[in-house]
Amino acid sequence: MSFKSIIHDMKGEIGSMSRKGFDVRLGYGVRSRSHRLVGDGQGMPALGASLKQSCWANMPLELLREVLVRIEASEHSWPPRKHVVACAGVCRSWREIMKEIVKTLEVSGKVTFPISVKQPGPRDLLIQCFIKRNRTNQTYRLFLGLTTALTDEGKFLLAARRFRRPTCTDYIISLDADDMSKGSGTYIGKLRSNFLGTKFTVYDGQPPHTGTVAWKSRSTRFVGSKQVSPRVPAGNYPIAHIAYELNVLGSRGPRRMHCVMDSIPSSAIEPGGEAPTPTEFPLSNLDSFPSIPFFKTKSIRSESFPSGPLSVPKEGTLVLKNKAPRWHEQLQCWCLNFKGRVTVASVKNFQLVASAEGGPAGPDHDKVLLQFGKVGKDLFTMDYRYPLSAFQAFAICLSSFDTKIACE
Repeated sequence: MSFKSIIHDMKGEIGSMSRKGFDVRLGYGVRSRSHRLVGDGQGMPALGASLKQSCWANMPLELLREVLVRIEASEHSWPPRKHVVACAGVCRSWREIMKEIVKTLEVSGKVTFPISVKQPGPRDLLIQCFIKRNRTNQTYRLFLGLTTALTDEGKFLLAARRFRRPTCTDYIISLDADDMSKGSGTYIGKLRSNFLGTKFTVYDGQPPHTGTVAWKSRSTRFVGSKQVSPRVPAGNYPIAHIAYELNVLGSRGPRRMHCVMDSIPSSAIEPGGEAPTPTEFPLSNLDSFPSIPFFKTKSIRSESFPSGPLSVPKEGTLVLKNKAPRWHEQLQCWCLNFKGRVTVASVKNFQLVASAEGGPAGPDHDKVLLQFGKVGKDLFTMDYRYPLSAFQAFAICLSSFDTKIACE
């Protein structure tokens, strides 16, 4: 039997296993209401019975590794990429091998497992995504573009829902489009605005790196009309601050924004620089986090926003700013070169580059790290690269949807 036929038979068998034991609604091969990549074999009798009868169960590890390496290398993009996820969902040994084979998004440029949305994008190219807005239920869905066309269906990545508060606005970000609450196991983080909608803070549900301090919050909260209690150690870790400059008289042109990425060092954009790159989600076991303060029932919310026109960055943190647009005399408007990715003029459109902050501006400071623009009534493109992740880029773009009377 040729190696090509072996891979063909293996794909068919793995595909039948994934249909039996996994919820493929998200396309990641994750189980329902869980952000874990795959199961460990427990509580999955249908998959276990199928595996016992499989001729691949007793495959030598050396041969198995070679087969999985070739499958991973042959599937470059979605939807064929789902076969790689299906291989990781067979059993624990297959999962461990796949975790070693599949490289991070920075290296491979391929979105594979759910953790990819928390990993920085590649350095040499922009990951092309788009956002669909639903005005009726105030939801936003992020999709990975599968083709260069702006009309493709895309690969679902993240979802967010807007919740209005008396003094602020929250955007809850989740891996599951049908369960966007902080008590869910698919909760990723949130974006919170001030009363005027001119300043925002991005919170990660998990610490981006060791030593991160979480904001205190109540263990039970209302999200929409439901009361939920966290089942996972989800906290409020501030990772970015976004501020829009006031422009009451409209004399300064388009919106001007300023992003302080607290979790990314400024050296990350330089050759050899590194940004935090998680490789898996932390365990969802509360017993592993006995001393986390944000599970106390009588804690006091201490979330606040920095005073002044812009947040003051800590030394050594990455700062992003708008790329300056140019005035087009014939069109009588401000213009930016989006290279065909934006087709509708909007005050929401922007490009972000690294700020030199008083130092000499090198070539890396001219590189567009995130661009966002309108292509339809409720359709927007979002392209990002290293050192930003899909989650961070999505949160920054969500801040642009708020109406800002004082800024435009």
